[in-house]
Amino acid sequence: MPGPSRRLLILGGTAEAVALAEMLSQVPGVEIVTSLAGRTEHPHLPPGEVRRGGFGGKSGLAAFLAERNVELVVDATHPFATEIAANADVACAAAGVPLLRLARPAWERQDGDRWVEVEDAAAAASLLPGLGRRVFLTVGSRALPAFSGIADTWFLVRLIDPPKARLQLNAYEIVLGRGPFTLESERTLLARHHIDVVIAKASGGGATAAKLIAAREARIPVILLRRPVKDQGETVATPAAAFAWIRARLQS
Repeated sequence: MPGPSRRLLILGGTAEAVALAEMLSQVPGVEIVTSLAGRTEHPHLPPGEVRRGGFGGKSGLAAFLAERNVELVVDATHPFATEIAANADVACAAAGVPLLRLARPAWERQDGDRWVEVEDAAAAASLLPGLGRRVFLTVGSRALPAFSGIADTWFLVRLIDPPKARLQLNAYEIVLGRGPFTLESERTLLARHHIDVVIAKASGGGATAAKLIAAREARIPVILLRRPVKDQGETVATPAAAFAWIRARLQS
């Protein structure tokens, strides 16, 4: 008779989380639960059990780990998802469950990049009058209110899901899309819309990096919202490395 399944929790919402779940789905005796924040209407669902919505803070997550007999947790959330990362640190320590952070590599400045790094969307908005009037804005819907008071500026706003109400921007167009994006498509987008400044989160990884290359080629300035610093703990950079960590933990 096979033994009981070994249950793992992936805090997901990223391509890396899906890739890891797909790898683990091929391992007999491993049960995967992936948690999604629920902000995206039609996420790319990984194999295994998927739950949507929060846990109710640190104590709620700790209770979930105990109730579901979770043996390992992998935080593969977006680099800007600081609240769930902090909750995972506390909850896993309280429950005695090993935690691994799967953190995609940060972007590195290359020759020709015209980057300006800022702390938040408000700081990015304050720089716009001196940098450009036709803006490619890829910061997610929650950061858009910071740009609502800017006149004489046109925004091309890229979102995953269509907004439920009109955006509070002076003038804009919405383009829907989910990475990865090709370099050719990003070159075309910047040229077609006469973009003269790009604003993005410094998320890292390869799925959305093409816009930075296209901006470098066109000598367009890029305002980057600086990536938050998380308590790293045990950290790996790829799904394959996370998979190896899990296998080693389960065998020990």
